[in-house]
Amino acid sequence: MPGGRLTHEDRRQIATWLAEGLGYAEIARRLGRPTSTISREVARNSAPSGYLADRAQQVAGQRAHRRRPVQATEPPVDGRPAESVRGFVEQFATLLVGTGLPRMPARVFVCLLTSDSGGLTSAELVRRLRVSPASVSKAIGYLEEMELVRRTQGSGRRERYIIEDDVWLRAFKADTGAHAEVAMAARHGIEIFGAGTPAATRLGQMAQFFTWISEQMNDSGLTDAVVRDALTVLAALVYAARPLTVDGLATALGWPVQRAADALDAISRRPILSDPLTVEQVRRGAYAVTPRPDRLSSAQRDALIVSPRGLRDYRM
Repeated sequence: MPGGRLTHEDRRQIATWLAEGLGYAEIARRLGRPTSTISREVARNSAPSGYLADRAQQVAGQRAHRRRPVQATEPPVDGRPAESVRGFVEQFATLLVGTGLPRMPARVFVCLLTSDSGGLTSAELVRRLRVSPASVSKAIGYLEEMELVRRTQGSGRRERYIIEDDVWLRAFKADTGAHAEVAMAARHGIEIFGAGTPAATRLGQMAQFFTWISEQMNDSGLTDAVVRDALTVLAALVYAARPLTVDGLATALGWPVQRAADALDAISRRPILSDPLTVEQVRRGAYAVTPRPDRLSSAQRDALIVSPRGLRDYRM
C-alpha cells in the first residue's frame, strides 16, 4: 500500500530489483514510495552479503513491537469499568455546572456522590479525577462552605470526605434565608420607587416569586400530620362557604379543639399551604377563605363577576 509501511512482499521486490542492478529511484518509482524510504530501508537492513528481504522483515517486526505502547489496564472503580465511571462523572458534573456550581467542585461532588464506600480521601479523588491535590483541596473547601460535604476521620490519620443523606434538605434550607431576603429587599424597593410604577411592578413580581420559593423550601418544622390537618381545615372552610370558629371547625371535623387550632396556626406560618387561597380571621374567633389578592388583577376579578345574563347562559 503506497505511503504505508513496507510489506514482506515489498522487501522481496526490493531484494530482487537490487540484484538486477536497479537504482533506488527506479525501485521507489515502481513501489510508489519516496526514494528516501528505499535508501533508508536498504541501509538499515543490509548485511555483508547484501540486502536480505526475510531478515529485513524480521528486524522491522521487532522494531515495531518495541515502539508499540503498552496499554495499561486501569483498575475498575467500585467494581465498574473506570472509563464508564469517569464518563458519567464528567457528564453529570457538566449538568451541575449549568446550575451554577464551579467545574472542579462539581466533579469532586459527583465522585463522592457515586462512591460505594460513602466517602473518599483526597488521594482517592486525585487518582480518580487525575488532578492535583491542590485542585481537590480547593474544591473541597468550596463544597464545605455550601454544606454539601463533610470531613470525617478515616482509617489511620487520613481524612475522608462524605456526602450525608440529608445533604439536599440542608442545602435547600440554607438557600431559604437568602430567598426570603431577596423578597424583602424587593418589597422595600416598591416603597422607594412608588406603587404603580413599572419598577414597582417588576419588583412586586420578583417579591412574589422569591416569597413562593422561600415558603416552598422552608418546612417550618411542620410534620406531615399537621400539613394534612391544615389541608383538611382548608377544605372544610371552602365547603362551608362561611366563617367558622376554631370550636366550630373542631366540632364539624370531630377533632379536639387544639388540633384544629394547630392546623390554622400551620396555615398562618406557611401560607403556601392554602395557595391560591388565604385563610383570614374575618371577625373575632372566626376564619374564612378568600382568593389571594395577588393571584388576580382587578380587571380579571371584574371580568369574572357573573352577570344575570351570563348566569342564564351557563345554566343553558
